[in-house]
Amino acid sequence: MKRYAALAVVLALLVPLWLVAQAASDSDKSSRRKKPKEDVEKIGERDVGKGLNLYSIEKEIALGKQFADEIERQAKIVRDPIVAEYVNRLGQNLARHSDSKFPFTFKVIESPEINAFALPGGFCFVNTGLLLEAETEAEVAGVLAHEIAHVAARHGTRQASRGTLANLATIPLIIATGGWTGYAISQAAGVAIPVAFLQFSRAFEREADLLGIQYLWAAGYDPTGFVDLFEKLASMQKTRPSALAGIFTSHPMTDDRIEAAQKAMETILPAKPEYVVNTSEFLRVKQRLAMLLDPKRQLAKAADRPRLRQAGAGGVIRPDDKPAQSEEEKEERPVLRRGAKEGGAQQEGRQEPQNQEEAPPVLKRQP
Repeated sequence: MKRYAALAVVLALLVPLWLVAQAASDSDKSSRRKKPKEDVEKIGERDVGKGLNLYSIEKEIALGKQFADEIERQAKIVRDPIVAEYVNRLGQNLARHSDSKFPFTFKVIESPEINAFALPGGFCFVNTGLLLEAETEAEVAGVLAHEIAHVAARHGTRQASRGTLANLATIPLIIATGGWTGYAISQAAGVAIPVAFLQFSRAFEREADLLGIQYLWAAGYDPTGFVDLFEKLASMQKTRPSALAGIFTSHPMTDDRIEAAQKAMETILPAKPEYVVNTSEFLRVKQRLAMLLDPKRQLAKAADRPRLRQAGAGGVIRPDDKPAQSEEEKEERPVLRRGAKEGGAQQEGRQEPQNQEEAPPVLKRQP
């Protein structure tokens, strides 16, 4: 009996130590399994652009600027200050929550194609077709985050360095001589751009999806906005293929990519109490852009809408009477998508904006 009692004492002392050691081992294994590019807590500190690359950061920026200047000379850039400033501010906010080491510029191209593209070095262009077709700011932010990811991971020059699509070393000579044989034409801008800048390998596209979703999440947006837009575009492909040519050529969105993106959102991204889905500023910019591009059509649509008038003093309805607004109605809020605080499950709960006239931009709502 004494022997069994002593054995029990020894086991009582050793088992807790074994459990602690096992827990530490499991923790080490878990940390080893966690890939650096999936650690959202390290965004901005990660070097996501590692890999064979014959171009320095300086050369990459110079190369991208060379093409960006060419695009601005030939494409029709939207110069409206409100639209241009909004898109640039939206892009800069996402870029601040990325791993990129490049400064960014964001410009709007007048084109009906639903597309956006980024050149090496941080030069991004957004088509008016994308802004008009997207229903929410989160959808536009999802596309921009994907493009920022391509730049952050240096996909253009890395792919070109591998020699898979184009030899970028000949670009200066090609530009000087005006010869563009063997190069793709960007439908979005009407400017010849090397294929390496428009079409990436399947692995690079998946990586841009993974990183872009993280940047979207880090900036406070609903990460499902990225998938939502591409699912809508996929359903439109049968009815309006011409409008989708650009984005489906440069960013072919297959079912497996959508599934991979959804899985990443479930396994990598910690749940937040709420996400920004939409803002009234986006809706105003979208309306303004539509008016700038086709004022006659927008005025005709406005004329067809029913008009309501409110009784003024004395109960008389006057055309110039405007409904009074309370102080609460004057306050503006972004549309939010709320998520459960525990378990990662998310529930839909939207706060509709009250006043559509003046609203400070709200890009991120803290939990």
